[in-house]
Amino acid sequence: MSEFPVATTPSPGVMGVDWEIRVDFERLRQYRLARVRQMLEEYDLGAVLLFETSNIRYATSTQIGYWAFNKGERYALVTRNGRPRIWDFGSAAKAHRLQLPHMYDEENAVGGNTGLQGAIGPETGLHKRAAQELKSVLAAEGLENERLGVDMAETAVILALQAEGLNVVDGQQAMMRAREIKNPDEITLLTQACAMVDGVYQGIFEMLKPGIRESDVVGYAHARLFEMGSEFVEAINSIAGERCSPHPHVFSDRLIRPGDQAYFDIIHTFNGYKTCYYRTFVVGRATQAQRDAFKQSREWMDAAIDLVKPGTTTDQIAKIWPRAEDFGFKDEMDAFGLQFGHGVGVGLHERPIISRLNSLDDPIEIQEGMVFALETYAPAADGRSAARIEEEVVVTADGCKVITLFPCEELMVANAY
Repeated sequence: MSEFPVATTPSPGVMGVDWEIRVDFERLRQYRLARVRQMLEEYDLGAVLLFETSNIRYATSTQIGYWAFNKGERYALVTRNGRPRIWDFGSAAKAHRLQLPHMYDEENAVGGNTGLQGAIGPETGLHKRAAQELKSVLAAEGLENERLGVDMAETAVILALQAEGLNVVDGQQAMMRAREIKNPDEITLLTQACAMVDGVYQGIFEMLKPGIRESDVVGYAHARLFEMGSEFVEAINSIAGERCSPHPHVFSDRLIRPGDQAYFDIIHTFNGYKTCYYRTFVVGRATQAQRDAFKQSREWMDAAIDLVKPGTTTDQIAKIWPRAEDFGFKDEMDAFGLQFGHGVGVGLHERPIISRLNSLDDPIEIQEGMVFALETYAPAADGRSAARIEEEVVVTADGCKVITLFPCEELMVANAY
């Protein structure tokens, strides 16, 4: 990189204060709901029925903890003009009425149940009851004959909706389009989430030495993130030594040894917004093969960042990355996720998705307000080491701003001998 990245988007802290303008959560709620309604018009939908947790958070500003993540236990409906509605897990509906009384009351925050992923079968009538309730809401707004977009429902739910005569279509693309352009509040939350990971990487760099296990790093990162105010730690990818190549995407209890290359990915959530943030180190001493792999990964990263601006298309970025066969994989499906870009927001993998697998034939235009991560991977000539780099960028009118700031310009050697 020609210069060190500096903080250019705000990271004001985890608290709300009276003396400084930070995140305006009401503006955030209204912006997200307006984006969903905009996509209802563009996709010719009367409403969207949402079961995917990130979509529910985005559209309704409700959550009940990550134990319920994508279990299908709760669902929401957003129509063209009516208030958003949430059918939630038992008493959670009453809690929403107390927590957000300006948005929810006994009409639009109620208990609901569609069988808990089949634990309660359709023969009980729960699926039919839910479909009938949804139909009655749509009918009251004159939308029962309009197209109903559904994101990720169970088969039994789809069948029940169709049995009620509702015109069920794909609603996930509308939601992905809604979520791809971030407002200033979302960008602030995403930047703050990255700032927390900056701090975790400082601690990881200081603790890396022989005898530390991959799982020890995972434990430390969890604890430190929660100390700083993280809402949820989804994953800590902790990979070292011969486990670096190929990338296994899961940590183990392997002891880190002198000379090991090690890379990490930290995925956590702050106020609903996620990070995906890789860094690579070497413990004690580095070989030329390890340095060469890092240099290559960095060059591929910098070439991608240089292209990020409004009007660039995702195929232009994908083309500057190597073909799968050039770094040891049989095809692009086999190598998917290594030379890779993906939107980051309330979900981990949002639009745009950038890779040779999909972008060359179906490119998407980069737009101002997008926030996405760029990932590169380079295996080392020693056959066991590899470098992994990831940067999150905010697309502005003038180009992009990098919001992942822990040093990554050259390979860092932890506890050097």
